[in-house]
Amino acid sequence: MKRAVQQTTRDLRRHNRSTLLSSLYVRGPLSRQDLIKESGLSSATVSNVVSDLINDGVVEEAGLVDSDGGRPRTLIRVRGDFGRVVGVDIGETHVQIGLFDYTLDTITTATYPVAGTGLEPEAVARLVVTGIDQVTSEVGLDPAELLGVGVGVPGAVAAAAHELVYAPTLGWSAAPLGDLVRRDVSVPVYVDNCARTLGKAEMWRGAGRGASRAVVALIGVGVGAAFTTAADPLRDATSMTSEWGHTVINVDGRPCRCGSRGCLEAYVGAEAILEDYQALPESRAFESADTETRLAELVARAEAPGPEAEILDRIAKYLGIGIANLVNLLSPDLVVLAGWAGATLGPAILPAVRETAGRHALPYLRGQVRIKLGELGPEAVAMGAATLPVMRVLASGDFSPKGAGALQPH
Repeated sequence: MKRAVQQTTRDLRRHNRSTLLSSLYVRGPLSRQDLIKESGLSSATVSNVVSDLINDGVVEEAGLVDSDGGRPRTLIRVRGDFGRVVGVDIGETHVQIGLFDYTLDTITTATYPVAGTGLEPEAVARLVVTGIDQVTSEVGLDPAELLGVGVGVPGAVAAAAHELVYAPTLGWSAAPLGDLVRRDVSVPVYVDNCARTLGKAEMWRGAGRGASRAVVALIGVGVGAAFTTAADPLRDATSMTSEWGHTVINVDGRPCRCGSRGCLEAYVGAEAILEDYQALPESRAFESADTETRLAELVARAEAPGPEAEILDRIAKYLGIGIANLVNLLSPDLVVLAGWAGATLGPAILPAVRETAGRHALPYLRGQVRIKLGELGPEAVAMGAATLPVMRVLASGDFSPKGAGALQPH
């Protein structure tokens, strides 16, 4: 009986620590009084837990804020230097590895083009391990001191003891990517769909802060989306539309690489955009060879009237229709355009996307939704992947470096 009581007490302590730190992580800095209101815990419990977290080096006091008629209140915030995490963005044009502090501020990144690798899982896993070694060595960090590694992939991840990745756009079927990386990495490794993880990062740190129902659209060579509800660090982002790029917008449209016809991705995916442009008689040759730089060239040329501007107008219409379908289906209060191609195209096409989405969304829905660009920069998808180890540490309730590092993947 005594052992059961001890177990229950320890579990309750971890739960309280996890609850308070999660509130600080997403909505902080907060005062102790704010934490009492948010958590429903007693003032004594909050005071004790905050003191423990300060002693553990997880949070710190961050100045004073005026209160209504009373003494100024001390703010508490999460310490970024509590630990380091790695996030990995596996795309069709590159693999990017980012090193982040615990609050997801970027420390350094390494990017490797994947042309010539054949995108075989073993080759990609080797790039990931090489990148982890590179970003940690740049700052003199032992990779074994990481809190964990998160990997975002453009496909489905089977929920099993050993994650199997199904990514048709990469040619992967039941690829054991997580296990391939774990052979050479001593810290926990987590794998998930990159749209889901990007959605979490945008809700925590980017354009989605304050939104209750957001769709984060990831535009690259492929096209995906995640439907994400309130930013709760203790639950995964809900992903209902990760294959949004393969919704049909033209029944008799062009072939898509998924085997269907008329898919959204076949019109707004980066390679499809470039192919459309190069098929025009008046198109001009690109100065660069890689997809990302060519898309940037196209956007720069579209600042003047011509075929490039016409292509961007067409993209905006298709993307606006695709977003209107999401609005009509999911009634979000926010849609975020993200991903590397979304960031490249977004500033040029956002007004037209909004206009088209407004025309095709149901009248009673269009007034409640905002369409914004992502705010996390070129390392957004890697940052999204980094939310995976951060979330596991938050959920564990054990915030000592030893305890966090000992977490095992689900």
